[in-house]
Amino acid sequence: MIEVLEDMPAGVTGFRVSGHVSGEELRDFGSTMETMLAGDEIRLVEVVSDDYQGFGPGGLVEDLKMGLGTLVRHHSGFRRVAVVADKDWIRHAMHALGWMVPGELKLFGIAELDEAKAWAAG
Repeated sequence: MIEVLEDMPAGVTGFRVSGHVSGEELRDFGSTMETMLAGDEIRLVEVVSDDYQGFGPGGLVEDLKMGLGTLVRHHSGFRRVAVVADKDWIRHAMHALGWMVPGELKLFGIAELDEAKAWAAG
């Protein structure tokens, strides 16, 4: 499941992933994501819930397509991306692949969500 977080500071976009995320869900979320990233500066908070189990059918392919497309279209707009997660494999993946994210990337634990929002807004 993907849900938009409504309680974000001004200028910050946030969403939460939980359970399995399917390709269909990602395709449906694509237009929402484009609307969320329409500004000049992108400040993003992505929360990976403790119950996140990865991708369901077609999810990985759609995630790669969406992620790469977003990076290409908005590359110069990325300022700060906060990833909020307690799962070790998410944290390891971000350490390994974080260099691909334009702008600043910082990892936070679930208990640090408010700090992540403030950092992204700063």
